[in-house]
Amino acid sequence: MAATTGVTLELDDIQAGALYERPSPYVGTYLMLRIADRADGRELVRRLHRIVNPAGAADTPDNTSLTVAFTYHGLKALGVPQASLDSFAPEFRQGMAARADVLGDVGESAPDHWEKPLGTDEVHVAIAVLSSDEEQLQAAIEKAHRALTELPGVELIWHQDCYQLATGRTSFGFKDGISQPAVEGSGRRPTNPHERPLKAGEIVLGYPDETGELPPMPTPEVLGRNGTYVVFRKLHTKVAAYRAYLRTRAASREEENLLGAKMVGRWQSGAPLALSPDQDDPELGSDPLRNNDFLFADDPRGFKCPVGAHARRANPRDAFDQDGSVDVRLHRMIRRGTSYGPMLPDGVLEDDGIDRGIVFVFAGAHIKRQFEFVKTQWLNDGIFIGAPLESDPLVGPHDESSGFTIPQRPIRRRLQNLPPFVVTRGGEYCFAPSLRALRWLAELDT
Repeated sequence: MAATTGVTLELDDIQAGALYERPSPYVGTYLMLRIADRADGRELVRRLHRIVNPAGAADTPDNTSLTVAFTYHGLKALGVPQASLDSFAPEFRQGMAARADVLGDVGESAPDHWEKPLGTDEVHVAIAVLSSDEEQLQAAIEKAHRALTELPGVELIWHQDCYQLATGRTSFGFKDGISQPAVEGSGRRPTNPHERPLKAGEIVLGYPDETGELPPMPTPEVLGRNGTYVVFRKLHTKVAAYRAYLRTRAASREEENLLGAKMVGRWQSGAPLALSPDQDDPELGSDPLRNNDFLFADDPRGFKCPVGAHARRANPRDAFDQDGSVDVRLHRMIRRGTSYGPMLPDGVLEDDGIDRGIVFVFAGAHIKRQFEFVKTQWLNDGIFIGAPLESDPLVGPHDESSGFTIPQRPIRRRLQNLPPFVVTRGGEYCFAPSLRALRWLAELDT
């Protein structure tokens, strides 16, 4: 099923990093900037416009890309008129830190504990530089740094190096980034042959979405069209605690691996439980034509893949088709998980004090009904699966009463006292404008 029918995307105007897959493996870095002087900020945008990769361009050398996005405070610092600022989504204008209670970022994950300056009004510009080649990455980073040359009114205030291993595995040991929606008009085919491409307006502003309507778009049109909202989150992973929890509840290494797979919904190789419920199948996990070729409706009670498993919560697929209670397609999003920090060596069960985890990036046209809905209704809550006291076993905000149910015959198994395995270190709501919008921002004369 090709992702080309029904709509023509203006690919030469859309930032490639917001729409297309990353190379694998890759190395990269995230940069956060503050704009202290409006004129210098606009000159920075003018320079960045020349080096941002459009989605319609041929592949760059070594799949190297640079993507730029702005926070609400960043657009304000550039002098975007207030009427235009007011036309952005309310969640974007408020910022992620202000919505911490809604998102479940409390306790250790509360903004008071975030890495500064994340979550403050000091973060204005976010730049992502990624490449499959270390030398090309450094060349691209140098271009970004040259854009700052002789601009004293723009300051680099935060950066985070990141990478993806050749195995695609993150710090918890599981292959990630397997299930992504195809976008109508992008020219990319879906990895799940059972799933038709998403309407373009679910990801890119200015096109009809799954409701058949145009999603709300910032004004003027040149600013909003072909842009997309970007959610950035830095998540610290408690890998040793996760391993130790499984070790104390398993009688063997095989059972340990099975419990981990039940919590995630996939084996570490990427093989889905829906297709290989009893044992890992590395050949299946490494096959992009097969490892996402499944649905959940044939397993309503979760004997193969628990209904509360992380992968099933994040994307229930066809699980709600029969009762029609939820249109899953309204909550799909482009998700990117990027590792940071060194991997904890195999077998280590004690925390070594080194910060490691995942930088999570989401792109879509609807912050509230995509990212925030999935985070609050599917990951943090269990009402939709009939388990209101259970949250996502891997990334949920656990307390001493948290548990996870594994359906099995003759008696289900319930894991008790799940500790938190993921802590939010910071995050931002951003907007990745089109190339025309970047030029408009650079030429502002307010």
